[in-house]
Amino acid sequence: MSTGVHEPPPEAPAQDEAATAAAQVAAPPEVIADSLGEYVRIWLKRVRSGESGALPVIIGLVAIVVYFQARNSLFLSAGNLVNLVIQGAVFIVLGMAEVFVLLLGEIDLSVGFNAAIGATITAWLAFSAPWWVAILAGLAATTAIGALQGTLITRLRLPSFVVTLAGLLGLEGLLIVLVSRSGHGRGVTIPIRNSIIDDLTTGNLGPAAGWVVIVVIVVLAGVFLVLRDRRRRASNLVAPPASVTALKVAAMAAAGAAVVLVGNTNRGIRIPVRGVPWVVFIVLGILTLWTALLGRTRFGRYVYAIGGNAEAARRAGANLVMIRTVAFTLCGLTAGAAGVIYASRLGSISTNVDGGQLVLFAVASAVIGGTHLYGGVGRMLHAVLGGLVVAVIYNGLGLLGLSAAVTDIVTALVLLAAVTVDTLARRGRATG
Repeated sequence: MSTGVHEPPPEAPAQDEAATAAAQVAAPPEVIADSLGEYVRIWLKRVRSGESGALPVIIGLVAIVVYFQARNSLFLSAGNLVNLVIQGAVFIVLGMAEVFVLLLGEIDLSVGFNAAIGATITAWLAFSAPWWVAILAGLAATTAIGALQGTLITRLRLPSFVVTLAGLLGLEGLLIVLVSRSGHGRGVTIPIRNSIIDDLTTGNLGPAAGWVVIVVIVVLAGVFLVLRDRRRRASNLVAPPASVTALKVAAMAAAGAAVVLVGNTNRGIRIPVRGVPWVVFIVLGILTLWTALLGRTRFGRYVYAIGGNAEAARRAGANLVMIRTVAFTLCGLTAGAAGVIYASRLGSISTNVDGGQLVLFAVASAVIGGTHLYGGVGRMLHAVLGGLVVAVIYNGLGLLGLSAAVTDIVTALVLLAAVTVDTLARRGRATG
């Protein structure tokens, strides 16, 4: 006899618990956590389920650093760490350039030589024009090249692999022509004669100024996070617990303090050399700008949507042609910035630039850091982490006196390991 009361089936509590567990894996911890302890528990559950994020990269980076320090005690010296950061700046910025197109499931094989073209134009014009005009001209050229390739890919529906491979070959030839006709240097090299461009990597911020800049950056970041959380709560949206936000600010402060302490350590031989290199703040500025673009604008949301499901994004109103073209344009612009940094570090630009290796390191930086080749998943921070891994390998093996061949082989193995871990994790999540 029916009593009129509908009781839930016995399996309902179990279903509710399963749904809750699935939500904790799918949603970011800060969205559903009410305290720091709950945040940590949800994060650990995500790691156990395969959503480890950047954790494998960080663990791998620490392991590589420990290995090189055990092999050579000079690896963690202030002088070598600063040199490592300067070397890695090119890989990091090129990796950020590649992230724009990888998020769409595309690729740009020409970023290495495109960067060299920007560096060549900058070095050439620096002889007769103000430094900022020379840099802007170099960036404009690489941006135009990126836009041209993006237009060919989107308007004519050509494969990005083929178009950018053609770009790699064509830009290599253009590099030879530009350098030989510049009238500067020895026909195969254009030296950097402008002190400001040279100081982008060789110059340092004063020790006291370094502390001031880092404090200002951390304070501004902390204020931004707090105000963002308040706005979200005022709009009845979920926001991270205050303790989680405080932990993020503390982590940024600790990282900034470590950078300044290392930079302010005297690393000179005959004369004192102290201060954080300018290139650190340049890379940080590029990272902040592009992270905001992808994370807080409609363009960024469309990029992720197209990379995840292009047809669904089109039905939702995204202009696929425009978004893809802009992504390749921004890739070219960022490659130009990497080229200027590269020329500043070498003090010149020449026809001997190995653009093929640079593009491989760029893709490796993005993918090792966690950006997926099939699109839809990735962040600019991934290029920073992956670029640091590549730079550590490059620097550490050089410090041990090993050849460039060994560097390429080890980098290839690390890249293969990163892709394997990510693939197995995704396969495990799909099975679950």
